[in-house]
Amino acid sequence: MLLTHGIFGAGMNWRGIARKLVERRREWGIVLVDLRLHGRSEAGAPPHTVRACAEDVQALAAQLGKVDVLAGHSFGGKVMGRARELVEVVQTWMLDATPSARPELIDDPENSVGRVLALLSRAPQRYAKRDDFIALVQAEGHDQGLAMWLAMNVVPDGSGQFVLKLDWRALGEALVDYYNTDLWASLSDPARGAVELAIAERSPVWRAEDRARLANAPPHIHVHSIDAGHLLHNEAPGPVLEMFVRSLP
Repeated sequence: MLLTHGIFGAGMNWRGIARKLVERRREWGIVLVDLRLHGRSEAGAPPHTVRACAEDVQALAAQLGKVDVLAGHSFGGKVMGRARELVEVVQTWMLDATPSARPELIDDPENSVGRVLALLSRAPQRYAKRDDFIALVQAEGHDQGLAMWLAMNVVPDGSGQFVLKLDWRALGEALVDYYNTDLWASLSDPARGAVELAIAERSPVWRAEDRARLANAPPHIHVHSIDAGHLLHNEAPGPVLEMFVRSLP
């Protein structure tokens, strides 16, 4: 399984669940993927789009030689939905990631992702300590959990200071494309394997019109409900783990 993260995150966000999953399903191996512009991965060549991220996944899958399952959370879920078109797998997981386009969200002041991007655009690049960045994020009205999660992108620079690694301009380009990408038609193709849609019930990601489309979804599309907010792997790691344990091939 290739398992990846949401925007501003990193593959290690899923390390705890991945470790427990391979203990429960020992026939499986999991590679935690840092998407371009995130974690330890290189930025990659522009344009920074969902398709470009999916092609990165395709290249990794080719290097590994055999990948059976793709899985991604939020932004990473749509990336893996697109990568399903490029990599022959038996199952693709989209973890609280709707296939729908939402172009209006990039400029929505209530959208926390857009607010974080705006914060990153004016935040300093260097800090005396990581806690200074956490305090800055909280001062903008974000909770401590989000601040600490974002602070994983503030790393030592070798001189005793810390540097913020996120490239807000490139990430903004990727987000615009993410919100403009619609995958419903692509996911409807059963020849590309099963589609597993995990819906976090206390998240605003899945709207009523999205759920209505699922009522007529083809049989290779399966829905899983998790009682959690959008960061379901943080809020409900146990149920997410059990979902994978019982549903992986």
